[in-house]
Amino acid sequence: MATNNGNMAPPRFESMLITEVPTGRNGKHREIVLQLLSDLEQLEAGNALKIPLSELPDTKENIRSALNRATRERNIAVSTSSDSEYLYVWKP
Repeated sequence: MATNNGNMAPPRFESMLITEVPTGRNGKHREIVLQLLSDLEQLEAGNALKIPLSELPDTKENIRSALNRATRERNIAVSTSSDSEYLYVWKP
């Protein structure tokens, strides 16, 4: 952006090397999703995780979406259901 006298205005934002830019998505649901994935790995066939909604750090819809993104990335098939108190997650 040029000023009235033709000089460039100083940059508004700081710069950094591209090699130092963090990559990957470490969103706010990362911790709960990693815990759910770990629990799913240990889950016996025919069982489902029963997660109290009161223990989730966000809405069940947002946690379900975050879990869905993570399982698609890892090519893991999971199913979910919920009622007024729990989120259920299992491997079909």
